[in-house]
Amino acid sequence: MKTIARLSHRFSWINPVATARIALLQRTPAVRLITAADELVAVSPIGNVFKSALAVVATLCAYVTLASADGLFISQTAPLTATVGVPMSPVAITAADASGIGSWQVDGSLPPGLALSANEGGNTLTGSGLLDATTPDTTDMDGNVMMGGITTTTPILNGTPTASGSYTFTLTAYEFGGAGGMVSNTFSYTVVVADAAAVVAPVFATQPIAVAVVSGSTVALTAAASGAPSYQWAQDGSPIPGATSATLLINGATSANAGNYTCTATNSSGSTASDAAALSIINTADVGRLTSLSTRAQVGTGADILLVGFVVGGAGTTGTKPMLIRGTGPTLANFGVPGALADPMLTLFQGSTVVAANDNWGGDSHIAAQDAASGAFALSNTSSLDSALYLNSVAPGPYSAMVAGNNNGTGVALAEVYDLTASASYTATTPRLIGLSARTHVGTGADVLIAGFVIGGSSAKTVLIRASGPALDQFGVPGTLPDPMLTLYRSDSTAIASNSGWAGDPQIANTAASVQAFTWTSASSSDSALLITLPPGLYSAGISGVSGDTGVALVEVYEVP
Repeated sequence: MKTIARLSHRFSWINPVATARIALLQRTPAVRLITAADELVAVSPIGNVFKSALAVVATLCAYVTLASADGLFISQTAPLTATVGVPMSPVAITAADASGIGSWQVDGSLPPGLALSANEGGNTLTGSGLLDATTPDTTDMDGNVMMGGITTTTPILNGTPTASGSYTFTLTAYEFGGAGGMVSNTFSYTVVVADAAAVVAPVFATQPIAVAVVSGSTVALTAAASGAPSYQWAQDGSPIPGATSATLLINGATSANAGNYTCTATNSSGSTASDAAALSIINTADVGRLTSLSTRAQVGTGADILLVGFVVGGAGTTGTKPMLIRGTGPTLANFGVPGALADPMLTLFQGSTVVAANDNWGGDSHIAAQDAASGAFALSNTSSLDSALYLNSVAPGPYSAMVAGNNNGTGVALAEVYDLTASASYTATTPRLIGLSARTHVGTGADVLIAGFVIGGSSAKTVLIRASGPALDQFGVPGTLPDPMLTLYRSDSTAIASNSGWAGDPQIANTAASVQAFTWTSASSSDSALLITLPPGLYSAGISGVSGDTGVALVEVYEVP
């Protein structure tokens, strides 16, 4: 405390309030020592005001006379770049190696749309003039000071540029208000304003898909266009009131909802209509449903093993169902996959209870027969070290399949989960796969996370697909992928939809709650999601880092009733 008191006395010219305000405005963490006239330095944001002030004093060896000031403290170094029509972050200005500054003389050209105002109040300048926020002391009838006046002026450059060009203005600091007292050197500062990027009419990257669903189904028609547009959906050419999101969600579809749907995207340069997508209502007992999940990933050790989860059930269902679960490694070499996991071990859990396990399938005839029935590729080598489980009667509930390397081996593996219920025997009460997930480490190149799934049956099915990275932090998962990008592909590798940040979409949040997915607590997180209705077929969801980074991610696929 004595040290702080001595320093505070020695550097009494520091205005802690102004210092605090400036600290809050800073945008860059770098602090540099200025060594020559007119050199500009960026100020560091530090939470503790007094620590920040004392650190700056110690670093700059501040003098006690304004006349010695030979540089500027500016929260963004020159030249400052800005864009027409884009609000700029506030820029705080003060002098280095100086005591208090009472006023500033400004000369030259400020960019149109920008202004210099004093952080402490006072006047505002849009061109040349004196910036002065000082006020006199408030005294009582006897002349005693009741409240000290404002003695400093801290310029803040702020606003939205309206014209492009290079603008230079000069600043001269004065010890007192009204351009009184000692005077500093004159400093120059340049702002370069660029024209706004040309805005082009929206271009659709995601087109709505024609689907046929059974009556009562949830339908999600999804479209997305470039150019930050607004959206308006129409049915048979008539705008749908309130349908202004990228995804049109129809709950409990009936024959009244059948028709052709289009989405119009609009921005300042014009409007673009999407392709038309037909929505049909059909009658079938073989309704669309999730029938399999396959996940290929790099299997590591510890938290980087491959975990696949699935849920068996569904409202109004009873009984059990047959399933095939595989953990393949060596057989992947037949398909040209490099670095395959040499000896995968497969363990099935319900909660923390081990239901079944396998280490080497051993040519089991039941498994070979189910490979063919499910459409899975054959495990042709009966002595391979691939692992597999055939379970004749899986009860409703959540399960997880773990694929790890024997003796801590690592490499690429494929985890697969198949519903073996034949279409001919499927009824509305048959348990089905209602949720699928896979968690593993996401790398780059061939080591991104790829999750394949199949929608079986004769009608389309709506699914919620999520790629969680930051959302896993709440569960203490280490090394999560900070910015997962989700891309959905058809079986022919055509990308049909993508997302790189869910942006708190209420449709995603409400649907996630309805299927009992865990909650994403931050609307601004970089987790990604898609809500879409898909015709029967094979699809894959690719998870990668937007910026090429790596980490643990979870991909989930939920049926939406």
